[in-house]
Amino acid sequence: MSSPNSPDGAAQLRLLARRAMVARGLWPDFAPAALQQAESVAQPPRDRGVVGAQPAPAAHGETLALRDLRLLAWASIDNDDSRDLDQLSVAEPLAGGVVKVLVAIADVAALVARDTPIDQHAVHNTTSVYTDAEVFSMLPERLSTDLSVLGQDQERVALIVEFCVQPDGSVGQSDVYAAAVVNKAKLAYDSVAAWLDGRQPPPPRVSAVTALAEQLRLQDRVAQALKQMRHAHGALTLQTLETRVLFDADQPRELYIDQPNRAKELIEEFMIAANGATARFLEQRGFPSLRRVLLPPARWERIVALAATLHEALPAQPDPAALNDFLVRRRRLDPGRFADLSLSIIKLLGRGEYALDLPGQPATGHFGLAVSDYMHATAPNRRFPDLLTQRLLRAALAGASPPYSADELRQLAAHCTEQEDNAAKVERQVAKSAAAMLLATRLGQQFDGIVTGASSSGTWIRISTPPIEGRIVQGFQGLDVGDHARVRLVHTDIERGFIDFDRIQGNV
Repeated sequence: MSSPNSPDGAAQLRLLARRAMVARGLWPDFAPAALQQAESVAQPPRDRGVVGAQPAPAAHGETLALRDLRLLAWASIDNDDSRDLDQLSVAEPLAGGVVKVLVAIADVAALVARDTPIDQHAVHNTTSVYTDAEVFSMLPERLSTDLSVLGQDQERVALIVEFCVQPDGSVGQSDVYAAAVVNKAKLAYDSVAAWLDGRQPPPPRVSAVTALAEQLRLQDRVAQALKQMRHAHGALTLQTLETRVLFDADQPRELYIDQPNRAKELIEEFMIAANGATARFLEQRGFPSLRRVLLPPARWERIVALAATLHEALPAQPDPAALNDFLVRRRRLDPGRFADLSLSIIKLLGRGEYALDLPGQPATGHFGLAVSDYMHATAPNRRFPDLLTQRLLRAALAGASPPYSADELRQLAAHCTEQEDNAAKVERQVAKSAAAMLLATRLGQQFDGIVTGASSSGTWIRISTPPIEGRIVQGFQGLDVGDHARVRLVHTDIERGFIDFDRIQGNV
């Protein structure tokens, strides 16, 4: 086993990541046939209406008429190092305070035909897997970072989800169609957020593109209105700690905490609205689809008990509006511990899943987002359900029959849910190994933390500094999710990602 200061720390993590992929039934590498197929793609998708190009059928045989929207002030906002850009956005003010929002989604389905080698890989893994050691992309790099992305200054075909936002943040009329677009600015969350908050000047590209600054401020205002409307209907106010390992000379050195900000909220709100509009578009055309659902929490009684420890009362039955009111109050009264409370609630809510939706039948809905019409449609480079949805959209736009039967969609829903869970386990496993590297020299030190899991398989705690999760191996009796405890680090195992603590009794 390598020591925490071994020069091959990053290489060790990459090896562990690959082992974890195989152990969870995921493919870490593309088959030669898939790579050969990717190399055979000569250019991005072209459809009827792209200036200077001959019309050509897409991967599924449909040829869609395009609108020419290349002159609009499109921009992407993503992480600094993101290369698989799926979405652009632009907004247009209308009469009466209404704003028309357009979200452009990379037309991946035009390049990846069903049952081809690339599609077989995508169907098997169903998602890109993002680990601290290596990214295992759902699509070959030639597509996911080049031909199927909405890169800056590149003319691309996209599927456009258009929706109108009323002054109160409610979503009105919506539509889906194909268009030619050009990304005028590849922007990053942190720099855009710092500018929107008045802490920094605008990013250079914002200043360089005519009217882009005004565009982004309009989009920010619309996103905040969408957010307020969703929360008024019971969408949950939660704050999560997203972390990633920073490397120094191929050795993990510290955990970087990815903070929420207004730019991330802008994209999140637009994607939620676009996903809802897409679901309604397919419903109106009588198409079955895959919905993203989150059922009412099975452990609601524990959420009620957790609120009671803070002298708050929640109803006996799951109520998202009441839960959100509680969360808003706690964020205002105790902002320093709100991330810990959010983590407890997230763990108790459970995981989302994919489900078949048939037209004319009531949708299950998403408890956490407080929406009934919701699906994944805006990240086709990264998630197979989104690519599948694009195939449904293309068929609907072309006046063709659905390319998947209800039975096929039902089976794919179960498979995508299972593989998404496997991917999350791989990501957690590698994160645990990286965390074990970071903590290996701190044996015997004490930490404060919050219990994140308690079951017959073990009791888990996330310490606060650094925010790392491990298992309580002694003194865990009587602890439940949301409880606070003080623990001592007693053991780490980099290969297996084990981080073990003993509870220090009498400290809560």
